[in-house]
Amino acid sequence: MVRAIPRGRVLSYGGIARLIGHPSRARAVGTALKNAPEGIPCHRVVDSRGRIVPGWARQRELLEGEGVRFSDKVRVDMRRCAWDFDRE
Repeated sequence: MVRAIPRGRVLSYGGIARLIGHPSRARAVGTALKNAPEGIPCHRVVDSRGRIVPGWARQRELLEGEGVRFSDKVRVDMRRCAWDFDRE
């Protein structure tokens, strides 16, 4: 599911959990992504408020490189950059 998130878009852990049929398992999604193999675009996953992972400075660099806009130092502008998987 994470591979389906388009460049320049983000999705929350909860959004992924809902898409895979386990809406109450957002934390499990986070744990799985923490241990994900190379090549999974984990940087495109943020929390429900658009916050990036604390201590992972590279995440912001990767997202900005794809054109993702930030509303402040640690939050993605979710109105502009959240992936609306129902419409795309």
